[in-house]
Amino acid sequence: MTFRGRTGNILFFNGSMAGDRGQHPCTASIFCVERLELVFRPVFKTGSGRITPSVAGSIPALSVLMARAKRKEEATMVKHFSIVEGKITERSGGEGPILLYVNPDAAEVQYLRRECLLDEHTLQSSLDPNELARMEFEPDHCALIVKRPKRYCAMDDFYFKVESIGLFLFADKLILLMNEDLPIFEGRPFTLVADFRELVLKIIYRSIIHFEEHLKVINACSEELERGINTSVSNRQLLSMFTLEKSLVFYIDAISSNGRVIDRIKANAAKLGLSSLNVELLDDLAIENGQCLGMAQNYSQVLSGLMDARASIISNNLNITMKNLNAIVIAIAIPSFFAGVGGMSEFSNMIGFHHWKLGYPFFIFAMALLGVSTFLLLKLTERYWSK
Repeated sequence: MTFRGRTGNILFFNGSMAGDRGQHPCTASIFCVERLELVFRPVFKTGSGRITPSVAGSIPALSVLMARAKRKEEATMVKHFSIVEGKITERSGGEGPILLYVNPDAAEVQYLRRECLLDEHTLQSSLDPNELARMEFEPDHCALIVKRPKRYCAMDDFYFKVESIGLFLFADKLILLMNEDLPIFEGRPFTLVADFRELVLKIIYRSIIHFEEHLKVINACSEELERGINTSVSNRQLLSMFTLEKSLVFYIDAISSNGRVIDRIKANAAKLGLSSLNVELLDDLAIENGQCLGMAQNYSQVLSGLMDARASIISNNLNITMKNLNAIVIAIAIPSFFAGVGGMSEFSNMIGFHHWKLGYPFFIFAMALLGVSTFLLLKLTERYWSK
């Protein structure tokens, strides 16, 4: 049997491939095929089945599929946590009141919709990086979408992104949805947590601190790019500055939307059952978020306000380089003129050296001296006019 896959799923049983006629009732694993063509020839043997490729390169292709399936399995997971003596502790056996879904797959989304009665639009918005933060009340729970910075890597090339976190607060449990598996419960704020409501507030606080840390990194990157622009004649650093400015625009939108969520939580404190300590923490969150928003706005104004000046610096550096090149061209052109008009024989006659072993080195030295003198004269003239 020969199988050629384009886009779909292949079902493997015990190392054997099962198509329309698969007969091995064993544990199955599903591997996604993306524009990959596989050709297999079945071998029937007594005992466990095996796959024998009929063309070269099928085994590497199979390993690619298995690696992709492993990454997909690792990317979609659910973790259970609980509050033990004020600390967030992971429950390895499961069945914890705090559920963290990382990049949920279709089956997990179906479970959240049917069993937990989560709204489908809110579920999708929790994983959408372009969705603004908001808060909604449902009959049996409260849904919040909070913004936080996305993990930065070198491949992003100075582009700092944001992502969304879904928080679904029930009376007896808390469900979190994230796109990336990040250590969300690390840090000093999570060393003493009383209940789910305080945990939600501290997750928002950790997001604000995360924004402030990224803003400091953006400022450091901006200063480093500025030092490069002072001596650069290319647009590479300038384009990176534009990318940083674009990142700050998204950061400002995310931080301001988090501020609106904090204000709405404060307005509905009684409905959410927040204690007096939680209300005080909300006040601190509002102050911290306001300071973070002001920091982002200041950095954005500095970047956008001086962008034209930095472009002028690059243009001025290019003009200086072209001016130096013109001086070099003139310094080379004058000796070349005399060499072309007189030539080696005329020069030997003028100086009385009729032997080329003496006339030729003297001629080269004279032309080099003339070129250097011309270049220095041009630079002195340039300094005089610049003063």
